[in-house]
Amino acid sequence: MPEGAPTERVLIALGSNVGQRAAHLAAARTAIAGLPETRIVAASRVEETAAFGVGPQGPYLNQMLVVATRLEPLVLLRALQRIERVGGRLRARRWGARTIDLDIVRYGSRHLRVPELTLPHPGVSTRDFWQREERELARVTDGAA
Repeated sequence: MPEGAPTERVLIALGSNVGQRAAHLAAARTAIAGLPETRIVAASRVEETAAFGVGPQGPYLNQMLVVATRLEPLVLLRALQRIERVGGRLRARRWGARTIDLDIVRYGSRHLRVPELTLPHPGVSTRDFWQREERELARVTDGAA
């Protein structure tokens, strides 16, 4: 990314509860770092949480990233969905188990509500682990997460 280019700070949540969960998170981090005009600023610790959703599921590994990007929200969303597909994500069942799940939690201070994306993510106030990860990132990025 060119130095001095205007960027947005974005929080991206990563989750996996199928297969080699830690490897899925690592592959997603690598892919996100490789997106154009995007760099990872900070990463929270990885934590295991109970699954929520439909059907019996194993626990999730979760992590949150702060990224700096010049990609617009819907362009970033499409890029994250491509990463999910490459990682084996199947969208056969809403709230079902998944190899990798990538959610844009916050995109700077923007508010957006379109069919594909709501910002901030509507789940941010109900997912304790996202709140913990966001606080952790705010501490390591001087409150700028």
